[in-house]
Amino acid sequence: MFDGPPSAELDPAERQARLRLARSRKIGPVTFHEALQHFGSAWAACRELNVVAWAEVEREQEKLAAIGGKFLVFGDSAYPAQLAALPDAPAVLSAIGDFGLLARPMQAIVGARDASVAGRRFAAELARALGAAGFAVISGLARGIDAAAHEAALETGTVAVLAGGIDQIYPPQNEGLYRGIAERGLLLAEAPFGTPPVARSFPQRNRIVSGLAKGVVVVEAAARSGSLITAQRAAEQGREVFVVPGSPMDPRYDGSNSLIRDGAILIRSANDILSVMGLPQSPRQVFEKPRPKSRDTGYAKVLEALGATPTAVDELVRRCQVSAATVAEVLLALELEGRLERHRGNRVSLM
Repeated sequence: MFDGPPSAELDPAERQARLRLARSRKIGPVTFHEALQHFGSAWAACRELNVVAWAEVEREQEKLAAIGGKFLVFGDSAYPAQLAALPDAPAVLSAIGDFGLLARPMQAIVGARDASVAGRRFAAELARALGAAGFAVISGLARGIDAAAHEAALETGTVAVLAGGIDQIYPPQNEGLYRGIAERGLLLAEAPFGTPPVARSFPQRNRIVSGLAKGVVVVEAAARSGSLITAQRAAEQGREVFVVPGSPMDPRYDGSNSLIRDGAILIRSANDILSVMGLPQSPRQVFEKPRPKSRDTGYAKVLEALGATPTAVDELVRRCQVSAATVAEVLLALELEGRLERHRGNRVSLM
């Protein structure tokens, strides 16, 4: 686990007052900043307002330290400038891991929790390529696309923003990933220690993900998904919004395709992102369309009929005009090659 607290240039009394103000009930991030502006300092605000006692904050600080964490307070020298520029910048963040990642440029990768195998693979390839280009990859530790991006970026640097307190591992199945990021990346949480995540916590978390990033990449976002909220906040914050396109017949891409229609940047690989950012492009393409192999006519016909959109196996038999046995044999071969994904209703698609 990484050590070394953020270098705090705030006066100790003012830093302590900011922690008290931030942890006081009914004082959210916007009210916190308004109080600083109105009173001139958190120290002055604490003299006038009903805020929590320092002992309460100290107890939380001790719990945080017990699991290897520290507070990052608005005004600390390690607090990222572009996050601090937001009107609703978090007053305090709990953090575990490598604070040095906060000085790195970040790209966010977000998307569906119930993502396809192809979507998770594409997100992982993007994360690896962006990491190789010098970006830290940031996301929300959710299932699916978030987890795939975090896992692929562990070697180069990844930041996870939690919806609850920093001790609240959600979803539980990502406990191993949580611990891996604590050891090799950086965990952040705005909510106080011990706070379980609730529905309203996730949009709050998403504004931090987009706020820390130079751009947000959306992979497989359905209509009314949380990823769309992240994209919307990113646009409001002046960040770039990149979107992986998908078939209009696949509901997993309804939200993604809507973002492209509304002006988001369509991407086919990490090179499209690097180009917009004015960085050198990698010679390696992240995604390549599967090319037919000339084993036999039946194989080529089935492969040509397959795509990213799930297709019923019976439809393949009719469309390719080959036997059901031939289609089954080709599908098995593709599956063994790791190129086929099976869906409910006896449907299949290429990865």
